[in-house]
Amino acid sequence: MATYAIGDIQGCLTPLQKLLDRIRFDPSSDRLWFVGDLVNRGPHSLEVLRFIKGLESRCVVVLGNHDLHVLAIQCGVARLRKQDTLQPVLEAPDAEELLDWLRRQSMLHHEGGYLLVHAGILPQWSVKQAMRLAGEVEDALRSEHYHTLLPFIYRSEETRWSDTLPSPARLGAITNVLTRMRMCSREGLIDLSFKGPPEQAPTDLSPWFHLPPHTPRTETVICGHWSALGVYMDEGVIALDGGCVWGNELACLRLEDRKLYTIACG
Repeated sequence: MATYAIGDIQGCLTPLQKLLDRIRFDPSSDRLWFVGDLVNRGPHSLEVLRFIKGLESRCVVVLGNHDLHVLAIQCGVARLRKQDTLQPVLEAPDAEELLDWLRRQSMLHHEGGYLLVHAGILPQWSVKQAMRLAGEVEDALRSEHYHTLLPFIYRSEETRWSDTLPSPARLGAITNVLTRMRMCSREGLIDLSFKGPPEQAPTDLSPWFHLPPHTPRTETVICGHWSALGVYMDEGVIALDGGCVWGNELACLRLEDRKLYTIACG
């Protein structure tokens, strides 16, 4: 029995299938952890959703910004963009079932010395606080009235966290950290625009994982979201966005021995 954490898929079903063949995934005993961004930009978002949903208890999913994007389109909060490849999902006969399943997935998962998240954890947050704050967004997305809260969650411009932020603005700030953050300042100001490699970042910002957490952590954070960073492993962080949708690679890590597997996507 093994657990594998897999990087951003973004609708790239064929590389995912090849990767699962490579690791000899056994759905009767193995588990898969997905760092989010299951959908969009790649050609087979619908098939990816159907496959991962079908894994049931054999998988753990945390939501990424592209996953929230398809939920926002379904609710009329956002519109399809030119580069989106989400139309087959939205028009599928099982669209409502798939997207209802999607909105019930986690924002943050804590297990066995690991924290699974799409983008990152603010250095100001303890693990306990991060789990509690992620739970606030999860509760909002899973509620009967989630479509009224989604505008505050999706594409919020809140970039500075404060414990005193009122709801619903705090939902957007939490979501920005968990699904969109790459760089931040020591004071907790996150940047939502920079997407390049760390060495090209503004000098007043740092990769979130280079700033020491205010409360020491023993957990390793597993994340994705940052294709320009690529697959990156350092003390306390494992980043698995290999840029598959851009023709680079799809990566996964076997948690038991931290063995890395990659599949070329070009």
